[in-house]
Amino acid sequence: MHTKGSSIGVWLIGAKGGVATTTIVGLAALEQGLVEQLGLVSQLPQFRRLPMPDFSQLVVGGHEIRRSPLCDEAYRLVRESRTVSPEVFAACEPHLQQIDARIRPGTVIGVGPAICGLADWELPEKETPRQAIARISADIKQFAAEEQLEHVVVVNLASTEPLCDPTALPGSWAELERHLDDVACPIPASTIYAIAAFQAGCSYINFTPSLGSAPAAVDELCRLRGLRHFGCDGKTGETLLKSVLAPMFARRNLRVLSWVGHNIFGNMDGQVLSQPANKQAKIASKDRLLGEILGYRPQTHVSIEYIESLGDWKTAWDHVHFAGFLGTRMTLQLTWQGCDSALAAPLVIDLVRLTEAARRRGHIGPMPFLASFFKSPYGVSEHRFEQQFQMLERWAESASEG
Repeated sequence: MHTKGSSIGVWLIGAKGGVATTTIVGLAALEQGLVEQLGLVSQLPQFRRLPMPDFSQLVVGGHEIRRSPLCDEAYRLVRESRTVSPEVFAACEPHLQQIDARIRPGTVIGVGPAICGLADWELPEKETPRQAIARISADIKQFAAEEQLEHVVVVNLASTEPLCDPTALPGSWAELERHLDDVACPIPASTIYAIAAFQAGCSYINFTPSLGSAPAAVDELCRLRGLRHFGCDGKTGETLLKSVLAPMFARRNLRVLSWVGHNIFGNMDGQVLSQPANKQAKIASKDRLLGEILGYRPQTHVSIEYIESLGDWKTAWDHVHFAGFLGTRMTLQLTWQGCDSALAAPLVIDLVRLTEAARRRGHIGPMPFLASFFKSPYGVSEHRFEQQFQMLERWAESASEG
């Protein structure tokens, strides 16, 4: 049980999705000492001196567009994904029931038909962005007040929205704010959640490829409120491997001719990404870093296919064609298979704890030291994983000493 007044809120957008549910079960299991702390970067020795909250101090709530009970979603992890044992589920079930009572209806403004088709919770009709922001912000403030929380970190774990250009929105907060009463304002749900988070005095993390807090106007609001944010698109699998392997080719002066990545998985995210408009945003994020690392752009192709029977188990096959000495052409092929939610959930916990450490050290604005967690880190041109991780280590050392 958390101690009121010393606890930190974790407000999850898409609170009953696979990653969010795995995060919730994981936190409950960690608090009870039922599982090892594997996969948690924040538990590495070099980060333990940071002023981070303990697992028992994290209180969860969230927004969702589906009514299904959280316990039902969690039991899928036992029955279908097999990432949670029946014993762990049974021990965590009372926690899940408490958290389910703290989940509120979200919004589907600007999310596209694929995500709208998933919504079965009664949501306000013809809500303007301003009205949605006010309602969502009020939910978070009520959560913080009822649980007597010191601070709340909002994490967007919702399904990927259709690709949206951040420059399509006004460049200043004052100008964007004037458009919020217009139902035709081209602002997606992920950005509505970001604005609502800042207006509620919260930190915001965008773990998805969606627009989120990327627009300059929203970043300005964050800074004006003395808050912090970062994103986007959690780096958990195939792109993580690219960020490790591409520097090897560059350092050995081996020229990559082509890099093909084929991804298949069958969870709800896969279902949403089977729609071309949603898939485009994900592919753009996954395909961005090779040119930055190599210094040139080989031919690339990224595919994402929905294969229902695979569930949460994502398989990625990569084919790398490269040239070496005497122009000899060679091939690297690799297969990565992992449970998507089990790879992502510990990073969500890490990001909450590290963001809270940044708040306690007085950080305001984007948090580039978190770049190693993301495929497309805001404002960071360094995509080599080792160098990104060193950024985190240097920050942790200075934050611990400060």
